[in-house]
Amino acid sequence: MSKQINVALIGNPNTGKTSVFNALTGLNQKVGNYPGITVDKKEGVCKLPRGVKAHILDLPGTYSLNASSLDENVVIELLLNKNDKDYPDVAVIVTDVEHLKRNLLLFTQIKDLKIPSILVINMADRMDRKGISLNIPLLEKQLHTKIALVSTRKNEGIQDIKDLIQDYKSLSTTPCLDPTTIEPDYFKRLDKAFPNQDVYKLWLVITQDVNFGKVSRQELDISAFKTKSASELKRLQQKETIKRYQFINNVLKESLTIDSSKAKDLRSKLDRILTHKVWGYVIFFFILLAIFQAIYDWATIPMDFIDATFASLADWTKNTLPKGAFTNLLAEGIIAGIGGVVIFIPQIAFLFLFISILEESGYMSRVVFLMDRIMRRFGLSGKSVVPLISGTACAIPAVMATRNIENWKERLITILVTPFTTCSARLPVYLIIIALVIPEGRFLGLSYQALTLMLLYILGFGMAVFSAYILDKVMKTKRKSFFVVEMPSYKIPLLKNVGITVFEKTKTFVLEAGKIILAISIVLWVLASYGPGEQFNNAESIVKTENPTLSDLELEDKIASHKLEHSYIGIVGKTIEPAIKPLGYDWKIGIGLVTSFAAREVFVGTLATIYSVGSANDNEDEDTIKSKMAAEVHSNGAKVFTLASGISLLLFYAFAMQCMSTLAIVKRETKSWKWPMIQLVGMSIIAYIAALIAFQFLK
Repeated sequence: MSKQINVALIGNPNTGKTSVFNALTGLNQKVGNYPGITVDKKEGVCKLPRGVKAHILDLPGTYSLNASSLDENVVIELLLNKNDKDYPDVAVIVTDVEHLKRNLLLFTQIKDLKIPSILVINMADRMDRKGISLNIPLLEKQLHTKIALVSTRKNEGIQDIKDLIQDYKSLSTTPCLDPTTIEPDYFKRLDKAFPNQDVYKLWLVITQDVNFGKVSRQELDISAFKTKSASELKRLQQKETIKRYQFINNVLKESLTIDSSKAKDLRSKLDRILTHKVWGYVIFFFILLAIFQAIYDWATIPMDFIDATFASLADWTKNTLPKGAFTNLLAEGIIAGIGGVVIFIPQIAFLFLFISILEESGYMSRVVFLMDRIMRRFGLSGKSVVPLISGTACAIPAVMATRNIENWKERLITILVTPFTTCSARLPVYLIIIALVIPEGRFLGLSYQALTLMLLYILGFGMAVFSAYILDKVMKTKRKSFFVVEMPSYKIPLLKNVGITVFEKTKTFVLEAGKIILAISIVLWVLASYGPGEQFNNAESIVKTENPTLSDLELEDKIASHKLEHSYIGIVGKTIEPAIKPLGYDWKIGIGLVTSFAAREVFVGTLATIYSVGSANDNEDEDTIKSKMAAEVHSNGAKVFTLASGISLLLFYAFAMQCMSTLAIVKRETKSWKWPMIQLVGMSIIAYIAALIAFQFLK
């Protein structure tokens, strides 16, 4: 059996930790949550020689072991608990060559826990340009460690990290600092009270309780040792930080030299433009426009191909396999449902591609900084920008990201308004409705459809900010927090990192949405294929009696529609139809609204399934999802999807909650059903009123 080495990958934010993680693990990654808390946990496997595997845990970015947020607390709890299954055999601390002094604070703290530690100095390809030179042997000697000089961009030094992980047992565990020098008397008493424990570990446990409440997974009980007040302990922490920086300064004085004449200051010139109080917003606006235009222009061909492929596959299944319930389930339920998800892979992949490029290049931090200026006026914390922007991918991790907001009321407001921002689950609904009701054409070279999509994103963000302003006035939030964001250096995005991000996020979207849609498609097909009473069972004779002059094909289509209307799902749709008729929706759209509460993107899959079941038409050209929806008419012959009903639907989905998973995560974060229920009812009322006004005005 192959041996496994537990590796903790630790570092400050923006040191290129993700790049190192991707370089070591490739696509052998998975994302989960730490037990009992909703902070992302990234794990991967790195294969080493002689059949050894390294289990690599990518821990949340942290500046030091003095935690101030929940994700930082995750790092310390793991390093303090030898009983944890993920407790590291070796810690790999990733630093950035340009900010080595600041990054080494965390390294010295981990080293002092006597965990075998490897120092990775990343972005080595920037050393010449910045005039930086390092004396690696001297640095290794002074820090009692082994160093890997790495450039993930050039794929240099990755093998060195693997070799050092393999030989972790030969690493020195000599600490960098003697903690007892912080205050000798206090540490002497501490050592006397716990003679068999490491004194620095004890010190961290004590200060954790002060910084962050009780540490939940520790093996040391220090409740009896309370000889100093919280303010005195904070003062000692500051003293520790000063002593560490004195040590780091002495180390770097001899081993690091910077030729300032070589350092080129392109970054400050770019920052002056990209964070300008006018031009910064203009540039961001045009970047967004370009992204939405590209999403439409580039994805059209693969989307049309996927749509036609699934239509042909359903058609082939019906014509080739033996006729019966199983074939119908396969063609009308499973294939149609999956087709409703897969068709949007190109556009969702492009969206993640652009977001990933903006993050990798360092531009996203500038956007966060820019938005802070607006946010504060509307009662949001500057830190609220991160959840609101990450909400464009998915509301669930965005709600989790509010955990770095210290003020509870600011955090609650952010949690309540984040679902307004347009997430990737809304994208399939937007794209299909826009394609149906917004005419093709261009304004200043930009298509009407791309402009509509961008307006929906702006509308969602605007509603989030406006709602936050109202909630702030109602809750009377007191301002406490300050917004600090680190501006990373500009980088050309690494293709490998971008590729892995796009692949992983698109895969997650498809698998998570796919599971729900597949299950709902099967249930829907059953409910749509069977029904109670005479109207369903005798549909054929009823339709033939009422329509004696129809051709065979028209008759077949009429029978299929009659059956669907009187099926179990038809009865549900007809029941809620009076409530949604003023919005311009029929009972079939009503079914879509009900099922999409499981996940918004289910709406398209639901309609694909319903229209497949409700149609006996075998014309291949009429079999794509889009063409079926476009051909749908009311009983009076008027089209179902018009500009008025389309805009009404777009506004409904822009504002409605329609996401069970988000409600569950809001309940978990707020530890109460009160807030998710307020959120659900409030957003549903706003969505209904907006959709009603839009339809009545436009019809």
